[in-house]
Amino acid sequence: MSETDFDLDGQPAGADSNAPAYSVSELAFALKRTLEDAYGFVRLRAELSKVTHHANGHVYLTLKDDKASLDGVVWKGQVSRLSVRPEHGLEVVVTGRITTYPAGSRYQIVIDSMEAAGVGALLAQLERLKARLTAEGLFDSARKRSLPPSPAVIGVITSPTGAVIRDILHRVRERWPCRVLVWPVVVQGDQAGAAVTAAIAGFNALMPGGAVPRPDVLIVARGGGSVEDLWPFNDEGLARAVAASAIPLISAVGHETDTTLIDFASDCRAPTPTAAAEIATPVLAELRGAVLDFERRMLRAGQRLIDDRRLRMNGARLPRKEDLTAIPSQRLDHASSRLAGGLRRNVDLHANDLARVASPLKPGLLHRPQQVNALRLNDIAARARPALDRRLSRWAEQLTALDKLRQSYNPDGPLARGFARIHGANGHLVRSASALQSGDSVQLVFADGERGAVIDGDAPAAAAKSPRPRTSAPPPGQGDLF
Repeated sequence: MSETDFDLDGQPAGADSNAPAYSVSELAFALKRTLEDAYGFVRLRAELSKVTHHANGHVYLTLKDDKASLDGVVWKGQVSRLSVRPEHGLEVVVTGRITTYPAGSRYQIVIDSMEAAGVGALLAQLERLKARLTAEGLFDSARKRSLPPSPAVIGVITSPTGAVIRDILHRVRERWPCRVLVWPVVVQGDQAGAAVTAAIAGFNALMPGGAVPRPDVLIVARGGGSVEDLWPFNDEGLARAVAASAIPLISAVGHETDTTLIDFASDCRAPTPTAAAEIATPVLAELRGAVLDFERRMLRAGQRLIDDRRLRMNGARLPRKEDLTAIPSQRLDHASSRLAGGLRRNVDLHANDLARVASPLKPGLLHRPQQVNALRLNDIAARARPALDRRLSRWAEQLTALDKLRQSYNPDGPLARGFARIHGANGHLVRSASALQSGDSVQLVFADGERGAVIDGDAPAAAAKSPRPRTSAPPPGQGDLF
């Protein structure tokens, strides 16, 4: 078949064809669709180079072998789903689709998944990561904390269904019965690293004295397996979480010959999960024996000290206590024998002095002052009675005058003499005729009762102008009754 030109619709086009010319972008996007349709799924084995982790989260890289190279990109949403971290020189197997970048006339592969090409590639990647973290000082022995000698609470991060947790609980129960908190996690697969990291952060977030006690030591445990099975424990994020843990942590992943990245970041590495339980706990029986041994040694040391002091005191040739107290005892006996006679002589002497002083004392000496004081009191009472009577009379006259004044201020007094009080509808006293209008209701208060009334008509002009005659001025402070 001879060479024939085709247009973008797949139709042959001759040199003198009058088919329309296409733009560069139309041709570029037509090629893009053709590649994507023909290579919608490809699987490549290659070595990574020129790996660039962009600030927006995308990863740009180059896949190459000894004869060719191919640009590749991992979009941000797929980076976290990759089973390995893209690094320069890593041999991988990737799957994705071929597409083009029209702006640069380049074709590239959009990577959906990536895995290491073999165990050798995984180990090489692990060695590079280990070297980088070592350079950061993450594995320095100075950062490692000492384990508590007698933990009250132990936190275990492992699978709740495997034999590992049963071995740990059995060993702890035999050696040092204490409380064990188990944080269940998956210990194999892509999610294992994130799950163990979250468990370490969860234990560290517990507050001392809370409802859930804060562990004194943590154990990350898993049984043995292949390199691929233990690979989640080589995760960089998990290693950093182990190193940053405020609670001392023991790594017990795999068998004695297995080594993972968290073994270097942890505070202590145990060859097996059972050994981790032994490292974390003392032996209660041994501690009790040690305490008893210390007690016996303390008693023996105390007894030796007492014996040594006794020997030293005996060797000093000090006088006996009987010799020290003999003379003072004799002095006490002599003084006590003379005490009774001295007390008798003292009593007799004071009795003679009392008799000599009491002989001049007679009852009359006491009666004469009493008689003199009685006469003086009677004289004072005789002179004070008239003055008291005069004062009482003045007080009675003043009281009578005050009572008369009180009666004059009684508002009901004038009512007995024929006067009446007028109260308005609101109950207030009416003091002026101008305060009342025609038709107002009033209350007339007399000496023997009250009557209601209604104001009828207006006051005469003359009566309104002429003041009410007064026969006498009201008493001070009494006011006008009307």
